[in-house]
Amino acid sequence: MDLMEFRDERGVVTLTLNRPHKRNAFDAALVALLTKTLCRLDADADARLVILTGAGENFCAGGDIDWMREAASAAPESNERDALGLGAMFEALDTISKPTMALVQGAAFGGGVGLVACCDIAIAARSAKFCLSEVRLGLIPAVVGPYVVKAVGARRARALFLSAEIVGADCALQIGLVHEVAANGGLTAVRDRLVEALLLGAPGAQAQAKRLVALCEERKIDAALIKETARLLAERRASAEGAAGLNGFLEKRPPDWRSLRTS
Repeated sequence: MDLMEFRDERGVVTLTLNRPHKRNAFDAALVALLTKTLCRLDADADARLVILTGAGENFCAGGDIDWMREAASAAPESNERDALGLGAMFEALDTISKPTMALVQGAAFGGGVGLVACCDIAIAARSAKFCLSEVRLGLIPAVVGPYVVKAVGARRARALFLSAEIVGADCALQIGLVHEVAANGGLTAVRDRLVEALLLGAPGAQAQAKRLVALCEERKIDAALIKETARLLAERRASAEGAAGLNGFLEKRPPDWRSLRTS
């Protein structure tokens, strides 16, 4: 299967791109499957967070060349429909209400960089390599462009898009594409530490916190935004999660978020 899914007893879901012979490059089938899976997990109250990784030595080499050539030779309507399907996959990853984490080893090229940019948290092995190589194929990183620009800023994105230069994990950290660099062989330890931290948060609050970032992004801090964020805070304080969290803090005990979902 091109996409493997594993869920542990805590609700931590690991999605593994499973085309190692293609450096986990995606084709139409994998795009559709990943999109469908992300949409299903978004609606699943028992799924706490989603980890995205790749099988074998690489994370994701972007679009499969054979698939892209086939799409290019199709009728214009079919070609555009195929590109829209790719866009839907990145949107599903970017907007899913669960915390998401990319674990990057080896190559993250083209659309693989887009997957990294869409995740809330990205961890790279020291040996990871990143490249937006599209211009060297006569293409542009169009569908992933909005997410990469948000992650690294317009000026950095220009350099990456135009040069198609391969950059290492330390550079990716410096420009904001990844949040932490792990020693080679140390991705698992970093993953486990961050998973433990994420599981301490209330699921509903985490989903709303992600929406809050989208709400505030590039917004002027004016009376309308202040009023809207104040309303959100008031709603959260009065929510079941808010009550459980505040009471748990005062009583010096961790809240049981799972019991709130089943009560």
